[in-house]
Order: sequence, then C-alpha cells, then structure tokens
Amino acid sequence: MNADATTTCDAAARARGSFYGAVPGPVYARSMLRRAVSALLAAIVLTGCATTTVSIPNATPGKPLTVPGWELRPAGPGRFPAVVLLHGCAGIFESNHEWSRWFRDQGYVALLLDSWTPRGVGKTCDPSLPDVPNTERFDDAMGALRYLQSRPYVDPARVGAIGWSNGGVFALSVINGPSLERAKKRGVVLPEPGFRASIGFYPGGCYSLLDELVVRPLLVMIGDADDWTAPGPCVAMVEAMRRRGADASIVLYPQAYHYFDVIGQPREYLAQVANHNKPNECCGATVAFDAGAFADSRRRVAEFFGYHLKGK
Repeated sequence: MNADATTTCDAAARARGSFYGAVPGPVYARSMLRRAVSALLAAIVLTGCATTTVSIPNATPGKPLTVPGWELRPAGPGRFPAVVLLHGCAGIFESNHEWSRWFRDQGYVALLLDSWTPRGVGKTCDPSLPDVPNTERFDDAMGALRYLQSRPYVDPARVGAIGWSNGGVFALSVINGPSLERAKKRGVVLPEPGFRASIGFYPGGCYSLLDELVVRPLLVMIGDADDWTAPGPCVAMVEAMRRRGADASIVLYPQAYHYFDVIGQPREYLAQVANHNKPNECCGATVAFDAGAFADSRRRVAEFFGYHLKGK
C-alpha cells in the first residue's frame, strides 16, 4: 500500500441525523422549498484542502491490481467512520470529488477509487469500450475496505459504500449475500465485518439482483424519468428484497433524470452512450441536474449514513 503524504483539513462539520426509518414500497420525495435548496447550493464551495493520493491493491486472488484513488479525512486522530465512493461509467469527474469533500466535512474518511485508469478504460460511456468483468470492480471495493480497515484513524466496523450508475450496482453488490458467497468461491478474502451499509444513486444492473438479497441496509435513489438506468427494475428489486426480509428502501424523484446530483449539469441528450434499455444496448440517454432532488438526496445520505455508520 502506498500513499503520497499531503495535509488534511481543519474544518469538519458535526452534522448528525437520525435515519428516517425504512418504509414499505418506493417513496416519492416531496418538493423542497426554494430557499432551502438555494441555501444548500450556496454552501457548496471548493475548499483549498489538499487530498491524499493513494494506490491500493484490490482483492483479486493471486493477481491483485493496483488501483489509484483519493483519500480525504477529517482533522483529528479518529477513529472515524469511512465511505468508499465508486464512480460511474464515465470515470472520475468533479461531482465525485465534490461528494468526497462533503463526506470529509461531515466527519467521514472518504476514499474515491479510480477503477478505469489502471485498466485503460477511457472517460466515456461509449458502447465500444472494453467490457470490464463484474468481479473486478467488486474486488476494487473490497481492496478499498481492507485498506481503510488498516488505517489507525478509521473505525473498521463503520465503513459504508456509495456508488453512482455503473458504480451504483457495485455499491449494492458489496452487501449482497449471493455476491459475497460467489466472491468467497473465487477465493476472495472478504474483510470482516464487511461494509456496514450502502447507497446506490441511479444504479445500473438492478435487474441482475432481482432474485438476490442484501444482508446490510441499502438505500437507492433514482429519478422516475431516468431513461438510462430505468427506475422500474430498481423498484422491483427493492420490493422483492424487502419481501424476503432485507432492510432496503428506494426513493423516486419526480421528473428527475440521470445525474440529478451533478451540480451544474444542463439537461441534454447524450446520443453516444451505451444504454441497456435500448435495442442492442445502444444508444442515448437524458441527463440533468435537479436542485430539489439533489438537496433531498444529500439530506437522506446524511441521515442514512449518520444512523448506520455513526449512530450505533
């Protein structure tokens, strides 16, 4: 494990929240007051804080891949809860770093992984890109968990995962019982006690988990107008898992699209991106920032991880 030493920040917010509790079926988020949304956006600024770059071995048995990333931590000795952040098919971009800074300011160690660069995958969702086996991003996340658990300033029992789109389904897989069992059969050494909770933003691949079962708390958030990762399979997945006893919930944002949390993203149609919902999985999807959905989702992330990673 290698890390390039840099500094951490002095300011860390003390936000605390009680999780609102799981409810049956999908929740339609209420519209937020314009004043509250404006206040939240005004509070999002680029801090001048440095970030630690890290290189960690993933958990692939026998031939671990070295995966780069960025680690941010609050001031003080810890032990802090931590979050692993998993990017979408476009790779790392500013929204991922903005979320990392927010987690740091909320009192978490944030570890943002770059799964694409070491595999030579470009920053695009073009359908001609190489197909990375599903096991590889799972192994990246487990390597990140093992790395965080080895840090003296991290509470090893309070690590969560969060992912967006392509990364969202892997945030689900790291707490999915059958995925964990399949990993064991491949010889993956799973760090105990594992990820404590997980969040998926508009996750791709919900249809692949319809018959499976998460074993830790899960929160999914998606726009009901999303035409890239359609909400229907995610609703069906969560409802099926809940019937089998899972602590899982899903929030639908009215008229919100993919990237609803990407600040400043204009509404546009990306004509060249791969799309599972289109014939031959090609091509095109709508993306747009939605201030109300973003503000509500950030509140829910604070409450969900505040309850599961800080509260017990």
